[in-house]
Amino acid sequence: MSQSDESVESISPELMEILVCPKSHGPLEQRGNWLYCEKSQLRYPIQDGIPIMLIDEAEPIPENERAGDPVE
Repeated sequence: MSQSDESVESISPELMEILVCPKSHGPLEQRGNWLYCEKSQLRYPIQDGIPIMLIDEAEPIPENERAGDPVE
């Protein structure tokens, strides 16, 4: 299965209420199969419906997907 064939796995609202970015402790927003943190400018993958909340697995938010400047 290619990445484009993957379906989007929604994270439950209850889980989204308690999840925060492990780097900045900022709020997260789900976009497709990623959880975005605008504060740290990182995004975390969701694999098989499970958010991978490890800083080492995160990647920088691509320039064209950023909502604003990082907050220090």
